[in-house]
Amino acid sequence: MTASNSERTIRIATRASSLAMWQAEHVAGLLAGQGPDVSVEIVKISTRGDRDLKEPLHAMGGQGVFTREVQNAVLDGRCDVAVHSLKDLPTQTVAGLCLAGIPVRAARFDALVLPAGAESGTFEKLPNGARIGTGSLRRRAQLLHVRDDLEMLEVRGNVETRLRKLDEGEYDALIMAVAGLERLGLQERISQVLEPPLMLPAVGQAALGIECRADDAALIEMLTALSDPITRAEVVAERACLATLRAGCHAPVGTLTKVDTEARTLSIDAVVLSADGTQRVDASETGSVADADLCGQRVADQLRKNGADALLAPESDGD
Repeated sequence: MTASNSERTIRIATRASSLAMWQAEHVAGLLAGQGPDVSVEIVKISTRGDRDLKEPLHAMGGQGVFTREVQNAVLDGRCDVAVHSLKDLPTQTVAGLCLAGIPVRAARFDALVLPAGAESGTFEKLPNGARIGTGSLRRRAQLLHVRDDLEMLEVRGNVETRLRKLDEGEYDALIMAVAGLERLGLQERISQVLEPPLMLPAVGQAALGIECRADDAALIEMLTALSDPITRAEVVAERACLATLRAGCHAPVGTLTKVDTEARTLSIDAVVLSADGTQRVDASETGSVADADLCGQRVADQLRKNGADALLAPESDGD
């Protein structure tokens, strides 16, 4: 069949894990819904963070270990769009790319996951010295701030690999994203949802970021149409906070942003911790949705006045 001039095949670059594929297929469905002349192809890309499952993410430099190769596939023309977990996407813009699409966000909190067959339990009831699997300094620091008896252990691999290691006895519990478990149909593994004030989510957690080339006006328009204005305002504020802190996307920084659609206001709570959880600074800010970026910058300024700079290493965390 000969393609008409209006037909377009959009090639999506994504990591190859089951969760990343779910995300890419979700975006593919959204794009295909734009019209009968849109077809979609998914291209799997191997990233440094996927290939090296032994070295802690913070030892790799933290930034871009799950996004750089995916972005390069768009820049060099192999693909047209890149789909990311937005929490993994550095705040510094890559020349030639545009973050054009931010669909509706999923549940943004973290979850306590216990071994299969274990009695239901909560974080508060974990035994003294319990072994907790997480590669995230944000998660580690917030939990250690409350319970310094816990043993925090590195865990790498995709969702299924982590759960297998848990069930085989390597850990007493895992901390995982609610959204990832729900997207893979594994919500029954959630023992407890960890909400503030115990645990603030990562910047951009549970949101997807869709990048395309900055000179592709037609695709920018299409991806913009897929964006949710509330989610976009939230992540703009959160990413502005992170950028103002000059922290990496995997730093021990937590944020919780809420939009009041009637008042057209946005509130953001933010926290920065030392890696060992012994020190913690908090700040909150409220402003207009139209000034989401300024709201994020102001809450970061408050954090810095309260001593956040001294707590942030140049690079840290692997969420």
